[in-house]
Amino acid sequence: MPPTPVPAAAARHPERPLRIAAVQAQAVAGDVPANAAQAAELIREAAAAGARLVLFAEKFLSGYEPELIRTDPLKYAVQPGDPRLAPIAEACRETGTAAIVGAAAQVGDDLRVSALVLGPDGGLGTRYDKQHLFRTERDYYRPGAAGCTLELDGWRLGLGVCYDSGFPEHARAAALDGCHAYLVGALFSVGHGRHESRTWFPARALDNTLYTVLANHIGHTGGWHTCGGSAVWAPDGRLLAEASEDRRELVVVDLDPAVLRAARESETMLADLAAAGARPAAPRALFTLA
Repeated sequence: MPPTPVPAAAARHPERPLRIAAVQAQAVAGDVPANAAQAAELIREAAAAGARLVLFAEKFLSGYEPELIRTDPLKYAVQPGDPRLAPIAEACRETGTAAIVGAAAQVGDDLRVSALVLGPDGGLGTRYDKQHLFRTERDYYRPGAAGCTLELDGWRLGLGVCYDSGFPEHARAAALDGCHAYLVGALFSVGHGRHESRTWFPARALDNTLYTVLANHIGHTGGWHTCGGSAVWAPDGRLLAEASEDRRELVVVDLDPAVLRAARESETMLADLAAAGARPAAPRALFTLA
């Protein structure tokens, strides 16, 4: 029996560039309204630079702060229909910009580490829950059960949160689902965290011939001294742009379909996997942004 090919989306390429912004800023511990206001400001700054999509760090809306969040989830985590998201929604709607915002989310009786996806119309489109919890998170949160692929302007974008990026199969599942980029909000700390991020992200890019994008924290949050360095890597693993270690910054980059196509013509891993009938191992949700 001949191998079953991956979905046709895996062979398609976007037709035009997509400008994205990975942002880093100091989150205020436990102050969701203040962080939402800062996120709205950053979305407007990114939109002024032409960005169509803005990516924020892990749990940016509360700061990382797991022990604080557990003391009062209603105050520090986000719930469905949460009115505190209104400034972000308004900024997206006014600018026609999509945003992926890190938050602790309360889902029934469970807490999740989530990436909230707001569309260019300001609507809360979907939510991705971190699938690979770091060992210190397992007492606080439940893992997500499915991956998430977004579609925006012909680009398929796979979502991850921090520790997800340390598992090669997580980005590979996105690539096998036809993704052209892998977007991760994270917390990486000075020292070993810096080493991990500079090892994992170029590796995930080259392994899967897709763009990888990191939005990291700056300053101190949840007991961690973070290392900034939000960045974008090309589909051949080369670093395209990188923020500083400790300053509020936006990294704005055009994802280029010609660069993506050239990388995949040079490095044929995905085509060879398709020929072998490879498919994503875990379920994935698909959400299209207007």
